[in-house]
Amino acid sequence: MTQVKLSGLTKIFDAKNPPAVDQLDLDIDSGKLTALLGPSGCGKTTTMKMIAGLLRPTSGDILFDGNSILSIKPEERGAVMVFQNYLLFPYMSIADNIGFGLKMRKVSKKEIRSRVTDMLDLVQLPGFEDRKPNQLSGGQQQRIALARALIVEPNVLLLDEPLSNLDAHLRDEMRVLIRRIQTEMGITTVFVTHDQEEAVVLADKVALLFDGRLQQFDSPDAFYDTPRSAEIATFFGGTNFIPGHYQDGVMKTDIGNFKAPHSAVGDGAAMLSIRPEAIELGVGGDNSVAGTILSHVYAGRYARFQVKIGDLEIEAITEPGQVKLFGDGDTVPVNFAPDKIWILEANSTPQPVGADSAG
Repeated sequence: MTQVKLSGLTKIFDAKNPPAVDQLDLDIDSGKLTALLGPSGCGKTTTMKMIAGLLRPTSGDILFDGNSILSIKPEERGAVMVFQNYLLFPYMSIADNIGFGLKMRKVSKKEIRSRVTDMLDLVQLPGFEDRKPNQLSGGQQQRIALARALIVEPNVLLLDEPLSNLDAHLRDEMRVLIRRIQTEMGITTVFVTHDQEEAVVLADKVALLFDGRLQQFDSPDAFYDTPRSAEIATFFGGTNFIPGHYQDGVMKTDIGNFKAPHSAVGDGAAMLSIRPEAIELGVGGDNSVAGTILSHVYAGRYARFQVKIGDLEIEAITEPGQVKLFGDGDTVPVNFAPDKIWILEANSTPQPVGADSAG
């Protein structure tokens, strides 16, 4: 297992444009699965390519177990990258594709055959040795690309958008497989994704990048419950923002005062954030105010309500049966559960997430 440290990592492709990656500091735990998450062009793939040695940083350092690897050739770093488009050799059999790295290392044919069989069992494709890549589905090709990377026993496994080319059902299968293999083998794994759900489901920790800069590096649940900014909160799904003044654990707003024990800021002007699914309709209490239902949508597994409180419109997501209890125009108690409120800086308002010129 290998601990990876990025120190002040910077990549500038064009001096006229902002850095693709800007002063990135990151400690990636040994044996864990870490996601580099962000919108297209935020610098996540550029970061991965620098770890792999496919791009040289403009400045900064990359360390494996405390030792800089910048002067080490890509093929000698012990980091193997699985690309988004698989890059299987079309004219080779599946066995030859998987065993290619061992062949380059002069491993005996007998050992290669044995290890290829083991890898096919690991990725749940036994008996596929003699097939060609064009005889496989996208999900099967992804498994073969993963097996080809794992057979050389890398210290660090790098996955670039590993599930982006798969349909929803296959993505679910591959998530389970990747998580199982990574846990069993204990390989330090970094994967790039723009999909928040994928990052949350797979990763032990998530590094969120906007415009080449690290915004938050945390456990998946922290991005949802305790984001550092409104921009981060919005990136992880819909939320309601209410401006006001925070003091002594109480958020005072134009629509009412709310107990709010959890805050990222001290007393003063602030922004209340609460997820739609944390808002309860028809529930009274100290954190309740009266609201009028403007509209509602039944969506099978849940119901979505637009509610007006004073001059403010908010969204609430409830269990589906509530569409039978409340209709448009009804005035109902709207409860803001104190432990679901998160207080942000007053100037932390959601903005469109930008993109630089590199992925």
